[in-house]
Amino acid sequence: MPLLGLGVYQMDDEQVQVAIDAALENGYRLIDTASFYGNEFGVGKALQSAKVDRSEIFVTTKVWNADQGYDQTLKAFEVSMDNLGLDVLDLYLVHWPVAGKYMDTWRALEQLYKDGRVRAVGVSNFLVNQLEDLANHSDLVPVLNQIEFHPHLQQPALLDYCAEHQIQVQAWSPLMQGQVFDVPLLQELAVKYGKSEVQIVLRWNLQRGISTIPKSAKPHRIADNGNLYDFSLSSEDMERLAGIDQAKRIGPDPADFDF
Repeated sequence: MPLLGLGVYQMDDEQVQVAIDAALENGYRLIDTASFYGNEFGVGKALQSAKVDRSEIFVTTKVWNADQGYDQTLKAFEVSMDNLGLDVLDLYLVHWPVAGKYMDTWRALEQLYKDGRVRAVGVSNFLVNQLEDLANHSDLVPVLNQIEFHPHLQQPALLDYCAEHQIQVQAWSPLMQGQVFDVPLLQELAVKYGKSEVQIVLRWNLQRGISTIPKSAKPHRIADNGNLYDFSLSSEDMERLAGIDQAKRIGPDPADFDF
């Protein structure tokens, strides 16, 4: 799986087509969607018309909360696959750890993996106690945990747990819904490296080994977001960025959500 990908949350089918075309043209090979986004059909259309071979594109989707449970997840998976127009999915995730359901959902993902319908399975928004619950009831370890991660929410204990158990961390909302432009340290580093605040954050993710899926529907921003490989942050600046963690969420708390 590539570390850098395109997130397509809050895009309609038409926007998705434009965004994926731009992403593939600029070297992206990871596309992240979800049934909840309502654009799997658009993603599928974009994949079918892509100039890049399907074998080179890594596709992720997720089972939504209302579809969790063993049988419901299997049904939801088939709907997603029909929408995407795929026979095999690269990565299927449990979108949120719905209490009382996520273990049955995980069993369904295990079955899909055993049946060869998915190449890998993982989770999203799982905390340490929820990951430990999976470990205590399953021999299959999630390959990935997609979490809210950005300079003001770095979750070091969760990252340590994932590293110890070889679970890849992937960042959603890495740009803090645009708030990265208001962070003084990022402003300073943008000037120092001749890059944007966005590029500084995304490069910081990659140097930490964290996969990142910035969302944009605009081709020029998609191109800029992918222009990360002609510079690197110094170890001193990496440490400075680690020092601005505020444990501050933008999105819901996985320990306390109701949807």
